[in-house]
Amino acid sequence: MKKTKTQLKIFGWTLSITLAVCFAVFTPQAQAIRIGLNEGIEKTYIGSSQNASFFDGTTGALLFISRSFKTYPVKAYGNSIAIKVKGKYYDCSTNVIFVQNPKSKGFLATKRRWYRGDMVIYNLNGKLTVVNSLPLEEYLMGVVPSEMPSRWNLEAQKAQAIAARSYALANLGKRGSHGYDLKDTPQDQAYGGATSETKQTTIAVLSTKGEVLTYDNKIIPAYYHASSGGKTIGAGEVWAHDLPYIQSVDGFDRGTRKNGHGVGMSQHGANNLANKGFSAKQILNYFYKNITFAKLKQE
Repeated sequence: MKKTKTQLKIFGWTLSITLAVCFAVFTPQAQAIRIGLNEGIEKTYIGSSQNASFFDGTTGALLFISRSFKTYPVKAYGNSIAIKVKGKYYDCSTNVIFVQNPKSKGFLATKRRWYRGDMVIYNLNGKLTVVNSLPLEEYLMGVVPSEMPSRWNLEAQKAQAIAARSYALANLGKRGSHGYDLKDTPQDQAYGGATSETKQTTIAVLSTKGEVLTYDNKIIPAYYHASSGGKTIGAGEVWAHDLPYIQSVDGFDRGTRKNGHGVGMSQHGANNLANKGFSAKQILNYFYKNITFAKLKQE
């Protein structure tokens, strides 16, 4: 089997690609993704399931170590950030705070949810931005159950995991000017953190670990929507240009109300196809045309 190798850079990721007929291996230089949880707020809070370390994000100096299951209010303080400890706010004299998750894989809390990974809090022009930084696969464990019901067919959830992984990688840096990659809302992908995780949807993520969709040796932003109401549409009907890997097809979701932009994979259609015996890859090959399945090489 003839193989060729090359390298590309996508949003700061160096990808080493090995092509072999219809298979590619991508080697990412880094595996973390930054998700914007809050933006333009005056105050928030951080908690942890185990003791966590708070650092000055500029100098790296340790600010303090929090106690488990205790919340710490955080607020903008001029151009700095202040944290409330033992009933009193203390000026941290920095506009960036980094909260490191315990090495024993604990969880951090904010927005009334638990999250994997670390937190970064920025003071930007007197308002706070809260960012969850975590490994890609752990991020996806909070995406799949937020985007697709956990009771649905596992093959549909696998298809969702691969589509969501592809979308995330193709859009790294999309909101870099805001200090993160993607929002935690359907404007990008719904993400509910560790609180939203379920056993089955986690299986869907882990059993497809690293799998992505590519076209012309590039990871595609695998657009998807809840329901097309009967027939999906081309990207050019919604945005400025058509995409060669997305065509109008039967959505296999008749009887459901149209919900979403209608481009790419219908989530209801994916579940209906899975219930008919289609595998995740068959579902994805149906909704995305002339694609190649690739896998990230894990470091």
